[in-house]
Amino acid sequence: MTPNQINAYRRKFMALVTGTGTITAAFAPHLILHVVQANRCVAAEQAAASTSLSNPSSPSKSSKPSGNVMKVRPLDQPVSSQVRWGILIDIHKLQDGGATMLAVCQKEHGWGNDPHANVQQQAHWIRTVQVTDKQTKHRFTLPIMCQHCEFAPCVDVCPTGASMRRADGIVQVNKHICIGCRYCMMACPYKARSFVHEPLTDQRPYSPRGIGTVESCNMCARRIDHGQLPACVEAEPDAVIFGDLNDPNSRISQVLKEQGAQQIRADLDLNTGVRYQGL
Repeated sequence: MTPNQINAYRRKFMALVTGTGTITAAFAPHLILHVVQANRCVAAEQAAASTSLSNPSSPSKSSKPSGNVMKVRPLDQPVSSQVRWGILIDIHKLQDGGATMLAVCQKEHGWGNDPHANVQQQAHWIRTVQVTDKQTKHRFTLPIMCQHCEFAPCVDVCPTGASMRRADGIVQVNKHICIGCRYCMMACPYKARSFVHEPLTDQRPYSPRGIGTVESCNMCARRIDHGQLPACVEAEPDAVIFGDLNDPNSRISQVLKEQGAQQIRADLDLNTGVRYQGL
């Protein structure tokens, strides 16, 4: 589906929601206002943030925490398509099948402990799945989150553009314009998205969540923009590699070239940003 076709469907959807094209024109500015205000908040936050991985008071071009090398983008520059962030997970090096990754993600973003939600309604930015090999009967646990696809089905079906893919490959949801239709949840082949059903009591000011919206792993985009590693990568430095898939000299690209990796549902040709070793 081409961008023009997607935009045509979005315009048609908004016309149906509001009843007429005239009302749509009056409704759209409110959406735009939310986006502008959100961008201003992000810009203000970024202006006060450090760009150093190792020492917040001394900016540097790069750092090497636990073997993960990361380019630091100046905060006054836009996200570039020259970079595509990716994550490589070696499931054999995970000490607990991904439980640590899940725990630090919950702590970082405040999901998973909503007191008013039942088990089926609880959010899951990361979930662990137990897999059994049909031939060898070998069993292992696999952490699954948003796979940050290059050709993301969730982006294709979103009628408002809330589900979007950044220039650097990070797939995320703009909660200011998400209408909670949950089309993206149905389109995701990894079941990586969840819906906020109840009012929230445990909010993070740097990672806001909202009732009636869809959410999923955003690869800790805020941390990346501030020159830090994603929380799950920082917690599992021996098992998880983070880096630029477009840079042949990055550690993640070199490991992929030398050792290879697998994509979940590679048959869908989505070119995921999250890769696995040991499947």
